[in-house]
Amino acid sequence: MGRAVTVATCALNQWALDFEGNLERIFRSIDIAKSKGARYRLGPELEICGYGCSDHYYESDTLLHSFQVLAKLLESPATRDIICDVGMPVLHRNVRYNCRVIFLNKKILLIRPKISLANGGNYRELRWFTPWSKARHVEEYFLPRIIQEVTGQETVPFGDAVLATKDTCLGAEICEELWAPNSPHIEMGLDGVEIFTNSSGSHHVLRKAHARVDLVNSATAKNGGIYILANQKGCDGDRLYYDGCAMISMNGETVAQGSQFSLDDVEVLVATLDLEDVRSYRAEISSRNLAASKVNPYPRVKVNFALSCPDDVAVPTCMPIQWRHHSPEEEISLGPACWLWDYLRRSKQAGFLLPLSGGIDSSATACIVYSMCHQVCLAVKNGNADVLADARRIVNDETYIPEDPREFCKRVFTTCYMASENSSQDTCNRAKLLAEQIGSYHINLNIDAAVKAVVGIFSVVTGRSPRFSVYGGSSRESLALQNVQARIRMVLAYLFAQLTLWARGMPGGLLVLGSANVDESLRGYLTKYDCSSADINPIGGISKTDLKNFIQYCIENFQLTALRSIMSAPPTAELEPLVDGQVAQTDETDMGMTYAELSVYGKLRKIAKAGPYSMFCKLISMWKEICTPREVASKVKHFFRMYSVNRHKMTTLTPSYHAENYSPDDNRFDLRPFLYNTSWSWQFRCIDKQVNAL
Repeated sequence: MGRAVTVATCALNQWALDFEGNLERIFRSIDIAKSKGARYRLGPELEICGYGCSDHYYESDTLLHSFQVLAKLLESPATRDIICDVGMPVLHRNVRYNCRVIFLNKKILLIRPKISLANGGNYRELRWFTPWSKARHVEEYFLPRIIQEVTGQETVPFGDAVLATKDTCLGAEICEELWAPNSPHIEMGLDGVEIFTNSSGSHHVLRKAHARVDLVNSATAKNGGIYILANQKGCDGDRLYYDGCAMISMNGETVAQGSQFSLDDVEVLVATLDLEDVRSYRAEISSRNLAASKVNPYPRVKVNFALSCPDDVAVPTCMPIQWRHHSPEEEISLGPACWLWDYLRRSKQAGFLLPLSGGIDSSATACIVYSMCHQVCLAVKNGNADVLADARRIVNDETYIPEDPREFCKRVFTTCYMASENSSQDTCNRAKLLAEQIGSYHINLNIDAAVKAVVGIFSVVTGRSPRFSVYGGSSRESLALQNVQARIRMVLAYLFAQLTLWARGMPGGLLVLGSANVDESLRGYLTKYDCSSADINPIGGISKTDLKNFIQYCIENFQLTALRSIMSAPPTAELEPLVDGQVAQTDETDMGMTYAELSVYGKLRKIAKAGPYSMFCKLISMWKEICTPREVASKVKHFFRMYSVNRHKMTTLTPSYHAENYSPDDNRFDLRPFLYNTSWSWQFRCIDKQVNAL
């Protein structure tokens, strides 16, 4: 009867400007889709060039190479008898668009430009592309010669149209259009479109996956239909991790779910669904049918092809499933670990080096690397040949098979405890025990000689010797002495990263990992160019609260008992002298605020868009049980003074895994001045006036 359609969607680990690798992964996804009987294959947004090309979109080379890849796809026998939907930039009448190119059997059926561009947070699509603003309008697109020679077509339809096959009707959305209040699937569904497709470039944020799933399911819950979502996965060259989660939904329920985190470069979901289920679902929604009778029709591109077979009565169809969401702790364990693996293999380095202080932040970073080693061993065990080849190249052993995470960790991960006269034996022991349990190659060293040499140069030049405040020095002297220690650790970290493997008779260099969390960066509680300065930072977008919960998760799931004492110890920088051999300096005392308070300030500042006065107004209500308005005012003022005094540090912040929407990353996400009037005189007067009134 032609009711059961078989469709495929995929999550691909594409890499910006890696045209050869991107083409190979697209071909693999098409081969898998065809082998499972699919008649339609959907890929991620801008999959041909990779989503994260940024200003390379301005270059004519990017357009040229995208069309060259498209020509390879069109002429290949692998793409016969399956509708292929691929993403690439297209220049139409000298305007650059983010497009889907849909083709079948060497013929382009439609080029569909993106209508709603993503332009908030990490996204800058309006910088490179123009949205298609002509609703339900189609123009002729004149194909470049390299495509004409393959297809025999001079022009193809370009614009806002849908495809009408022999058995159904398909309409495309592109990423942001699903999130828009006036999503195209609403009107398309009213106009009889039964299958909606969405090619996405959607990145991971903690606790975000459910929002995407809910949007997809709700798209067909009210209107009926089949919704197919493809997404980018992996690190394609910057701070974001695209988290897959390809899915297929019908009539408001999920029928196929892809993985959110995995080391597989190509993942394909295939589902067989009954079109009559869509039609019967819609039949009883009278409000939908009344609206459909008045809808403006979409231009239809007729396709002499069917997604179903004539004799499909006995073909089994997919049933609804329950979506499984990861806990935030699982997300921290898996997302940054996959990001680190992509960065390591694509940078062609031999491993990581981490200054391991024995505190929560550096220990959490070490646990993420250990989780990465777990993921690599698991992928190899499951037969992932790509991961095995990458692991062998990284360790420089063509016969190596990673089977034990601790043994693999020993090969690719170096930890280094850098003691000073202000370090306690407790933190040294904690770092050493954790290194033993995860299997890292661990180094203990002392930085006192280097610190004394640097301070000695200053003393020779000026004739003055700075002292810590506990020894009678000023706060300026004490802070400078703390900063010298911190910065020497950064210099030594890079020295050991470059030469440790050389000293051990092994090839290659190591990437330096940073371990400043999102709350410390927001407050500026770090030394500029200390160990927060590194090549990459897997926890730079994660809050202290979430990191503590992640540490507890690692105790329970990885049996890392060394973390228990790390969890119970108060966070400390250990840069001031010990008192009776014990740490006297703690982070929260130094900062003048707790980490829990910092998370609240961060969310209000960035997500709620609150300046000092608005933050005060919100907090007098939120904290009315624990603080007077005057105390709230004092806390808000202190936060904004410290935030603005230290904002300049964000300009040199190490590229960090983006996991929180209140990240203070100055380079891509949180665009602010870095020279403030730190008195905030007008704003603080408004707060004072309100306090007095209250």
